[in-house]
Amino acid sequence: MSSALSIPLFGGRFANRAVPVLALGLLLLVVAPFMSWCYDPDVLGDLTLWFNPAPSQWAVLSLGLGGLALLSLSVVPPLRRFEPYATEGKALRALGIGTAIFMAGVLIIITVQAGGLVNAEPGAWVALAGALIVTLGSSIRESYADKELIHVRLPSWMEVLILVVFVGGFMLLAAYALGITDAARFVMLVIHVGVVMGVLAGAGLFTWLGILATKHSRVLMLAAFAAAFAFPLTQDGSDANMSIATNVLIFAATAVGLNIVVGLAGLLDLGYIAFLGAGAYVGAILSGSAFATIDWEPPFIVTALIGAIFSSILGLIIGSPTLRVSGDYLAIVTLAFGEIFRLTMFNLDGNNGPNLTRGSNGIPDIPELHLLGFDFGESHHFFGIEITRFANYYFLLLILMAFIILVFMRMNASRIGRGWIAIREDEKAAEAMGVNVFGLKLLAFAGGAFLAGLAGTVKAHHDVAVTPDSYQFLESAFLLAAVVLGGMGTVGGVIVGAVILKLLPEKLRFFSEYRLLLFGLLLVLMMRFRPEGLIASQRRKLEFHEEDDALAEKVQEVHIEEVK
Repeated sequence: MSSALSIPLFGGRFANRAVPVLALGLLLLVVAPFMSWCYDPDVLGDLTLWFNPAPSQWAVLSLGLGGLALLSLSVVPPLRRFEPYATEGKALRALGIGTAIFMAGVLIIITVQAGGLVNAEPGAWVALAGALIVTLGSSIRESYADKELIHVRLPSWMEVLILVVFVGGFMLLAAYALGITDAARFVMLVIHVGVVMGVLAGAGLFTWLGILATKHSRVLMLAAFAAAFAFPLTQDGSDANMSIATNVLIFAATAVGLNIVVGLAGLLDLGYIAFLGAGAYVGAILSGSAFATIDWEPPFIVTALIGAIFSSILGLIIGSPTLRVSGDYLAIVTLAFGEIFRLTMFNLDGNNGPNLTRGSNGIPDIPELHLLGFDFGESHHFFGIEITRFANYYFLLLILMAFIILVFMRMNASRIGRGWIAIREDEKAAEAMGVNVFGLKLLAFAGGAFLAGLAGTVKAHHDVAVTPDSYQFLESAFLLAAVVLGGMGTVGGVIVGAVILKLLPEKLRFFSEYRLLLFGLLLVLMMRFRPEGLIASQRRKLEFHEEDDALAEKVQEVHIEEVK
């Protein structure tokens, strides 16, 4: 068994006093939500009431109760048998620091919205003090863990149930987040979720869930898609929320295609948005729009295949001469390709070239999709629940996402996928072992472009118009960031990264001038503290932490568990 030691910040001298300090801080976090936090009732859902917590106060209460539950594993005698599995030292430290950040955010919002920090009442200061005391207590505590959650054995049905509950909880959280209209409350929800994730990561839950997901991958996939299909039923016919959801799916589907190029083959592509744009323009030109420049309207399935094949041909054209370079040079060439595509769409206006795209005017008035007699532009009712236009496209995009994920996973598990990974790890060594490096690189470019083209044809009908300005370099940067942020080479990680990078800007429009600043700060923090991404395999994680011997031993244990 592995042995994990959490070294206290202030040494073992005060370690025996850590439990009372932690208990005091956590009790303050439990008591503070029942106190008044602010004089102004318009701040964060009315923080003025005593014994009637608002959502932000419930968030702190949940953190306090969760911390007490962790602490009880080493204090309450009947629960001590679970202590070897609990890395509560790291978890409580994450809880203390995260809650302090949460309360700092509350005080900033009170200062801005209520007209000064003087409007903060004692409850807010008690909660902040509790968070700081928990941080102090976790820093002076020695925590040993002879075992970790990866060693826990449960019946298969219970493991499946845990995965289903986890997926369902994630979808309910997404539905709740979309329903929040107050920007300040949304920000506090994001911080609270981040704190909870930090605590769970410190307790080793995500590593354990990764093992369960590997053992029950099919069940997890079915549960995820079942929850995703049920998502529109929770939105009460809201066009605004479903519009955001469909845009997230388009972005995620494109990011999974890019993950083939970047995550598997290790090729830095900064112009990938051009392939999405190529598919969208094909979809628009062949849509039967009054502004379309080609008088041919084939069935949508044919249009989707033409758009995907056209995008893959562009991938072959750009890949053939440029894949002989690598690293920074490849990034510069692909960036140039993305700009060339955008400028070409401007110039195909009938003046500077043939009239195919109508230049800067684009192709508007794209008709709604009609597939197998189903009109995607009309609202429908399902058991009395209204399914709006955007919900129709949402379901279609879910089916497309399922196809893209299937292609990605099958290719990843094949000899081709292993060849891509070999190229990513060491191109020279792969070539020496007989891997067709250039051919596999070209296939990665063409395959990723094909999937992006498919998504683009649906996007054209969803957006009702296509213009060159929709496919700028910044969009490619966000796609690449979604892959890096979520975890290169994984499906779940990229989807989570896409949801974060697409959902947050939509809900933080009040912060529009500083959204890129927050985006850059997020990436800097990720590169510093979790360069492998939010959801990454243990082996991928080890690549970024080669000096961590304990992690190497854990990776070996995880691999043994996965084999079992």
